Amino acid sequence: MICTMEVLTRQHYADIVDSWIGKGNIIALVGSRRVGKSYVLKDFIQRHKDEPDINIIYVDKEKKAFKDIKTIDDLDAWIEARFIQGKHNCILIDEAQEIKHFEESVCNWYTEDNTDVIITGSNSKMLSGELATLLSGRHVEVRIHPLTYAEFLQFHNLPDSDDSLMTYLNYGGLPGLRKVGLDSDEQVWAYLTSVFNTIMLKDIIERHDIRNIPFLNNLIAFYADTTGKLTSANSISKYMKSQEENVSSNLILLYRGFYAEAYLIGVVPRYDIHGKKIFESNEKVYWDDLGLRNLKAEGGMDSYVEKVIENAVYKQLCFLGYDVKVGVLNAGEVDFVCTKPGKTVYVQASYIISEESTRQREFGPLEKIRDNHPKYVISATPLLTQRDENGITHLSLRKFLKEGL
Repeated sequence: MICTMEVLTRQHYADIVDSWIGKGNIIALVGSRRVGKSYVLKDFIQRHKDEPDINIIYVDKEKKAFKDIKTIDDLDAWIEARFIQGKHNCILIDEAQEIKHFEESVCNWYTEDNTDVIITGSNSKMLSGELATLLSGRHVEVRIHPLTYAEFLQFHNLPDSDDSLMTYLNYGGLPGLRKVGLDSDEQVWAYLTSVFNTIMLKDIIERHDIRNIPFLNNLIAFYADTTGKLTSANSISKYMKSQEENVSSNLILLYRGFYAEAYLIGVVPRYDIHGKKIFESNEKVYWDDLGLRNLKAEGGMDSYVEKVIENAVYKQLCFLGYDVKVGVLNAGEVDFVCTKPGKTVYVQASYIISEESTRQREFGPLEKIRDNHPKYVISATPLLTQRDENGITHLSLRKFLKEGL
């Protein structure tokens, strides 16, 4: 069964997926539920379904039509009945981890001549267990992120404006909001609540047989309120005890790991810029989607806009392909040390820089770094587009989120 629902192309991911077709690797699209993995699969179908040499075999474990595909035998039978010798068979399996022992099946099928396999999964450990062992490196992982600001404008047919930016920072970038629409605040938050509850139930509570559900909910709310702040399991444990909730630091680390596996949050370590080493404690947590973060945070946008801006900058840097860490200096901190092969950049994120004290706080740490890597301050300062100050590029938040570095 092929879904013919028309979707908007997320060109960044379409280009990546197409570039790997025919190269003998299983393509694994990973990310949280509702982040747009299915969009990428359906867009692939939409773009290639009319090509005479391609035969698309599609399984979507979140749809009723595929509910009887539960085991490797079920999956093999479904594919076998639709596999066409002599054609380029593209096997697409959405939420593959819902099928027992799917790993063995996809590892067998992708070795067939002129066959590609694309799978999606909502758990980061999907590729670290048996599948990784069976493949021995014969897979490529493509991380799917929520909509960028530029994609958000495209999906909702919005102009690039301060109002659109604030809507994006408030509601986040889940593609499903395109169907819901942005006219009703109540409906937007109802949709985000449904997504959040599904992730918590299916990808955390049921998967890990969680019993202490109240604490699971309290801890994720704590991470929403402390977005971008240095935290440790010990300090959280002490705080929870002050709130009459007696939990160990080990339990906190365990639950934090579950959130990260489900792609709700990212845990960002500290990096000693001069000593070139990673610290093993006091990380920062950022959210995968801004809307889900705001759903669980206390207060309105006015009370946490700086945290959301910092989170938005972090997510854009991840989308751009950087490995992101928190920079540590002898006196001060750099929000993000960003690396990818052959490139390093330093980034500070700020709300509005109008006073000298704020300027010193944001520019000062970058000025103390004595290497020649590019340095940026990104802020929502009004009327700013881009300017250079002492070798540091000051970019507007809107320009960065739309165009990158």
